[in-house]
Amino acid sequence: MTTTSGDAVAVLSAQPEVRQGSRWRLHLTAGFLAIPMLAFLSYFFFYPAIRLLFSSIQTQNSQGIIGRPFTLAHYVRLVDVDLYARVFWNTLRISVITSALATVLAYPVALVMVKSRPLVTRIITLIVIAPLVVSVVVRGYGWQLILTNGPKGMLNWILMTLHIVDGPVSILYTEKAVIIGSLHVFFPMMVLPLASALGKIDPNLEDAARMLGAPWWKVFLRVTLPLSMPGFVAGFTLVFSLTAGSFVIPAILGGASAIMLGNLIEQQIFVVYDWPFGAAIALILVGVVFAVNGLSMWLLEGRRLRRST
Repeated sequence: MTTTSGDAVAVLSAQPEVRQGSRWRLHLTAGFLAIPMLAFLSYFFFYPAIRLLFSSIQTQNSQGIIGRPFTLAHYVRLVDVDLYARVFWNTLRISVITSALATVLAYPVALVMVKSRPLVTRIITLIVIAPLVVSVVVRGYGWQLILTNGPKGMLNWILMTLHIVDGPVSILYTEKAVIIGSLHVFFPMMVLPLASALGKIDPNLEDAARMLGAPWWKVFLRVTLPLSMPGFVAGFTLVFSLTAGSFVIPAILGGASAIMLGNLIEQQIFVVYDWPFGAAIALILVGVVFAVNGLSMWLLEGRRLRRST
């Protein structure tokens, strides 16, 4: 009897050590499994990013060789030169307007997707996702045909046939065309996170607000909008980031009058062969995107802390 009790005590005392050893083996296994991913990211992401950083602060001589001395003149040049500064602000303006319009248009679509019958939900989901199957280049040229500046453009033909306008309107190769094309391309990135967030809202909360006499717009502003804020922030951040870094849509629909930072990077590297300046522009674009993502995460985290306290 004494021997049995001693064995039980020994087993119980050894259990923390066994659990500690199992935990260490689990960590080692997870570390080994992460090695291929870390190697891939190190070679294809971190190493090019570090080289891009060093290229942006180096000097390119007349022979095209990049090296010392180190300088920040390329970053100052983007701010001082009016043309480049205008491209920077155009990029921010187009990205913000596209994200705002996507938000306004996505909320009704997402609400219908969540609150409709399963058949209607599947049809709307298919309509929203279907454009993703088509190449961005094909969609860009399609919008170019629709927005052509002249009576032969589809939009101008419809407006003139309905006598809405007296003559053709000029939309192609403007910021409006870039916003329309970007909105069409990145609209699903706003609808899907919103629909996911709206689907998690308890319908009883909205019913209770209506029973207490709140009109539909107050129910939306006081109940639906705050509870769907995670989906809104995620969708807004996605649309902003993708629009700010887009190249194809501004190149096809924007022309020379609506150049964005992605087009400016391509011009500096492949046309002017100014690699340091192109690297500086790319890093500024990445910094803007990271800043927007960090701000959105900070807002969400602050909202969670306020709700918990």
